[in-house]
Amino acid sequence: MLETLIPIVLFTFSTSITPGPNNLMIMSSGLNYGVNRSLPHLLGICLGFPAMIVAIGLGLGTLFSRFPLLHEIIRWAGIAYLLYLAWRIASTREMGSTDNSKPFTFLQAVAFQWVNPKGWIMAVGALAAFTSPSGEMWNDVARIALTFVAVGGPCIIVWLLFGVGLKRVLNNPAHLRRFNITMGLLLAASVVPMAID
Repeated sequence: MLETLIPIVLFTFSTSITPGPNNLMIMSSGLNYGVNRSLPHLLGICLGFPAMIVAIGLGLGTLFSRFPLLHEIIRWAGIAYLLYLAWRIASTREMGSTDNSKPFTFLQAVAFQWVNPKGWIMAVGALAAFTSPSGEMWNDVARIALTFVAVGGPCIIVWLLFGVGLKRVLNNPAHLRRFNITMGLLLAASVVPMAID
């Protein structure tokens, strides 16, 4: 068991701590709305992604292989939604802005996992690498999902706290504006591999 758990932990850490749509968005949320208002978003990522792993691992992947058009629809909807979110982040003008801007809710963050290109790569990669047809699928999938809760969750928290820490540096509205535009552009750039694929 330990010989299979260590590789899963390493995979989870390396994929969860590196930049991606979830991390960029939670960092921006931490900066613009603070920890308390970003908690539903954080919990939506920390619980929504492992739930997606369970769903894919226990049969949804078969549905996509039988109906590839469904996967294409989700992929392009994801690209469009990420571009919308990139625009929303880039257009945020002040911390805790009360114009139409507000942080993700728990359910929005859970739903976002299904259109997150990095999330799909991580989930399918983990399931392909750490499940075995000869093993018990339930146990393998549960182990992967729980590792993403235990190891991936703290990685997401690091990005949230990093965003909160940036408040001191970005208290100048011009600096904040440049930061939000940069984060929006990085989020938009993250869809390029998904669009080309």
